[in-house]
Amino acid sequence: MLSKRVKVAFRILAVLLLLSFFVVTGVLFGYNYVIAQEKRFEVLEASIADGSFVVDKDTEGAVALVIRQGDMTSDIADNLFEAGLIDNTLVFSLMSKINGFDGSYMAGTHYLVPGLTYDEIMYLLTQKAESVVVTFPEGITYEEIKVRLHEAGLTFSDEEMDECMDSPNLFVDYRFVSQISLTPERDHVLSGYLFPDTYEFDINSSPQTIINTFLNNTDAKLYDEYYERADAIGMSLDEVITLASLIQTETSRTMDMMYISAVFHNRLASDDESLHCLCSDASVNYLREMNGLDPHMVLTQDEISMDNPYNTYSNPGLPPGPICMPGLDAIQAALYPEPNCNYYYFCATGDGGTAYAVTLDEHNNNVAMYQEIWAAQDAGVVAGEESDESGESEETPVEG
Repeated sequence: MLSKRVKVAFRILAVLLLLSFFVVTGVLFGYNYVIAQEKRFEVLEASIADGSFVVDKDTEGAVALVIRQGDMTSDIADNLFEAGLIDNTLVFSLMSKINGFDGSYMAGTHYLVPGLTYDEIMYLLTQKAESVVVTFPEGITYEEIKVRLHEAGLTFSDEEMDECMDSPNLFVDYRFVSQISLTPERDHVLSGYLFPDTYEFDINSSPQTIINTFLNNTDAKLYDEYYERADAIGMSLDEVITLASLIQTETSRTMDMMYISAVFHNRLASDDESLHCLCSDASVNYLREMNGLDPHMVLTQDEISMDNPYNTYSNPGLPPGPICMPGLDAIQAALYPEPNCNYYYFCATGDGGTAYAVTLDEHNNNVAMYQEIWAAQDAGVVAGEESDESGESEETPVEG
């Protein structure tokens, strides 16, 4: 008969052998699982690469899943469950951890379809989110930006976007925001600062994320030199951007931008207060566009007399804020006008050029010379609408 000590030893040995068996089995299982997983994902990656496995917004039955910045695996699992894409959040979370996907899921919009395996779902969620690339030309307005974003497929609310544009407190980390003039007459506070460029957006980006994307680029484009130069010429950066928006709308030619800037600077600095009204057709056409009308080359007397703080015919100085999103050339022109320029007037020649004048008589002669061309262009741009040629107001320095 075995002694008690021997029995205990056998039991301990049996337990150790059993534990060793489970450890070895677990290691082998884990090793085999990892090898099998790698093969599964290699096959999945290859099928995505060759186009045999594609899930996007055009896939029949596709379900959009949005991963927000900061979402945990448990949050993602809950969203998958609510969308009917998985049936067990705990299993998904455990498999995600075992497979090493925790922390690797990409924020943004992903498209999935019911019936995918957990492996396929996890792999797809680690790929780049669905996005669109949108280009915005120099001189584009805020309203036009919203249209382009929606046409590209973004789903934001216009009302929320407008609210963000009028909430500079959300973007106080940007240096230029602190210099924005907050007046009741100003249209959307951040208008003028959505830098015209090419951007990539997630289609479900929030308005705040969209605006931050623009402002990050704007911040990178506005060098310290611009702030210093603005201060040197007695302007805030906001005034510079506002002036640049007028210049941008008047011409696309870099050299003309510098001369037009000089005209505006000369008028603002003149001892003759009658010249302080910049009389820019660009500002009046901005008001036309805000009312859903096309811009005109020849403006009517009623339009020139329009009672609105953005009308630079009836109000001295700059408008309350930018009328478009100016590019770098226009901003630099606003900061560095053509030196030794004594012009006080200019008008479009109708072929993309600009005619300049020192005196009102010279300017009126230019207007008379080119007005028929403007009227013809208006008639071509707005078919069926009569062009009013009564735009020979006392001062019509800007036609463009």
